[in-house]
Parts: sequence; C-alpha cells; structure tokens
Amino acid sequence: MKEIKFKPTIKQFEALEVLNDETTEELLFGGGAGGGKSLLGCFWIVLNCMRYPGTRWLIGRAELKRLKQSTLKTLFEILGSGNKGIFNFKKDIDYRYNSMDGSVIFPNFQNSEIILQDMKQQPSDPEFDTLGSTEYTGAFLDEISEIPIKAKQILLTRLRYKIDEYNIIGKALYCTNPSKNWSYLEFYKAEKDKKITKTRVFIQALAKDNPHIPKTYIESLKRADKQTKERLLLGNWEYDDDPNRLFEYDAIIDIFTNDAERGNKYLTIDVAGRGRDKTILMFWDGLFITKITTMDNISTQELDEILIKYKIPRSHCLADNDGVGFGLVKDTQGIKGFVNNSTAIGKKKYSKNKPITYNYTNLKSQCWFHLANFVNSGLIGCYKGIKSEDKVLLIEDLEQIKQKDQDKDGKLRVISKDEIKEHIGRSTDIGDAMMMRMYFELKQKVITL
Repeated sequence: MKEIKFKPTIKQFEALEVLNDETTEELLFGGGAGGGKSLLGCFWIVLNCMRYPGTRWLIGRAELKRLKQSTLKTLFEILGSGNKGIFNFKKDIDYRYNSMDGSVIFPNFQNSEIILQDMKQQPSDPEFDTLGSTEYTGAFLDEISEIPIKAKQILLTRLRYKIDEYNIIGKALYCTNPSKNWSYLEFYKAEKDKKITKTRVFIQALAKDNPHIPKTYIESLKRADKQTKERLLLGNWEYDDDPNRLFEYDAIIDIFTNDAERGNKYLTIDVAGRGRDKTILMFWDGLFITKITTMDNISTQELDEILIKYKIPRSHCLADNDGVGFGLVKDTQGIKGFVNNSTAIGKKKYSKNKPITYNYTNLKSQCWFHLANFVNSGLIGCYKGIKSEDKVLLIEDLEQIKQKDQDKDGKLRVISKDEIKEHIGRSTDIGDAMMMRMYFELKQKVITL
C-alpha cells in the first residue's frame, strides 16, 4: 500500500466518517465556495478503489467536457507525485487513463475502475437508459446544481456492484454551491426543518472551514456583490445567482407582508391533472390573495357553489384549459379558460396587412413576466393565515421561473414545466394559479406589445 499524504479539514474528516458508516446512502457536502468539495470527492473515490479491489466507481457532472476541464484535473493532482499528490501514483504504472472511453483503471488493485460520466439529460436518451445500463459500487457527483433529479434517482438504483461481496452499501456523494434545485429541497431545507431522512446527511463546508484556502480568496469573496457573498462566502441557500430568474428572492418574501391594492374579486384555478392529485384554488381581492384552497378534484356543481358563496362573478373565474381543466371550463357556464400556449394578449396592429407579432412566445410566458414585474414592485400581497406548506411551495415555485434563452434574440419565454421538474421533481401548481391572475390585468389594460 502506497503512503497516503492527506490532511483533511475538520469538515472533510466529518464527511469521510459519514461515507464510512453503515446507514448513510447520500451525502451532500459543500454549500459554499472553497470548502474542498472536489478534493474530497476525488480522494474518496480513489481511496475506495484501493480499499475494495475490482470495484467500479462513477464520477459525474452535467457535461463531460466540463468534468474533464475541472474535476478530472483535481483527480490527476491527487493521484500524482509532488506537493499536491496525495497518493504518489505514477501514470501508466499505478493507473491508466483512457481518454476515449473516459475511464481510469488501477491495475494494482484488480483493475478497480473510475468511470467519467456526463449526467445531463439528452434528447436521444430522456430516460437515462445509458446511465442505467451499468452497475457501480458508489458515485461522486460534482456541481449537482446542473444535474437533473431523474439522473440522480436512476443512478441510485445502480449502486450495487460488488457491495455484497465487500459487505458495504452503495453510497453517493454530492457536491455543490448553494442551489435552488433538488439539493435544496432534499438536503438543506430538509435538514433545516429537521425532516431529513435517515439515509441522507448534509454537511455545510465553507471557505472559513478550510485552513488551506488562500486568505486572498476569502477577501475577494468579501468584496463581491451581495448575491455572491451571501451564497459563496456565507453559504446562504436562499439566494439564487441565476441571471435568468424572473423573481427577486426578497420581493417574494415581501408578498407575505405586503398590503396590496384591493378591488374586484377573482378566482384562479389550477386543475388537478395527470401525474398530480390536487386542484389549487386561489382567491383574490384585487391584487391581494385572500385564500388558497386545495381539493382532490372539483366538479362543476362545487365550483358553482364556491362562486356563489364568495360572490365572485363568473367572468372573474379562470381555470387552466389544458388537459382535465378543459372539461371544467366547458361545463361551467360563464367562466374563462386559460390556454398556456395561446397567443399573447395585446392590441391587434397590422403592418402591410400582416399582424405584428407579440414579444412573448405564448400567453403563459407573458403572464409570468407580467407577474414578475408586479411582485418585484411590491404590488402583490397575501393573507397572514396562509398554511406554512402553501407558503413554502409558493416561494419555491416563483424561484423556479426563469427566462429561457436570454442571450438569444426573439420572443420572450420562460423555461418549460419539464425543465422545472428536472430541477425540483414537481410542477409549479400554486405558482401557476398565481400567474393566471395576470390574465385579467392584461385583458383589462389591453396593452400594446
């Protein structure tokens, strides 16, 4: 056995203990810059190749090209000799790297193998069949903010190679900076709410926890803008650095204390459909949400009774007209239907007998952009008695809405529901009910686009 020269930080040592226990299946390590995330992951994978000869391990990132440009360099640094080398291995003797198939083999340990894998969903392989065709002993996923939840879920079903032979369990190590995807929901928030499952562990590691990080690096983070400093220096998961986001986090939180303008009463309904079992009803007084109700389903008779009880004009009731909602709209006299992919609302203008195209791909995108303007301007309010679970879901929903292809010319649009499901594993049902309220604002003003 070669000498291993590794002095882990306190947080890295804590993580290695978790990775060696008999219960944890998933560990999220990081949540800030400079905590030694990639180093830990690469060290753990190589160490396991030595401890369990003949095993197979995965190192994954969304794009294989970026994995090779970053994580792989860290792997080579700790393998090699010199000041940065931890294992003092010699290339082509102690390990062999095949750049064509993206693998690292250790011939002295019964050909233990590391497979480099891209984890991004491809149109040609939407179900990750390629990923699911190979068994692994364990895995390290770097920068999981870029990795879809489905890729992670499928990978976990494949962590079984030789685990019975060595009497171990398949483990996955995830590393990331703060991100509002599944890592936030399943680890950070679950840990914060004391609801994290017994098979998952979250260890926050920041630059201040790493004595090996240069002081100049920390000073540069201190001088950064608020968003960067909150996320990367302080490890604040509530801030999203994605420039494509429509809603500002602080403005979203203000919704629950804003005293918005009152006026006409409205009801917007996101109808339960395939793949989900709840119908969302959002009641409005002007721009103020007065009530949010969830139902297993809603019939025409039930909707009639609700409209009468709350004195809401039928013309002020809007239900999504896609899928199951089509029947509700068709059978309930006088209410309006919302079609996501319908044309954006605006005055019809013509140039040389041709209609001028609107600046939005569809009505859904137009309403989301319009709602973002209202929320970011502090014009939307919500009742104090909102259920905590509804409040959390609404915050999460609005944070997921982002502009699609911001760097390209053309009509404005938001990312699709499928893309949102990749990030958080569900659709934005409460957010959709809120978004539909903008239909009435746009219709009332008949804005020119």
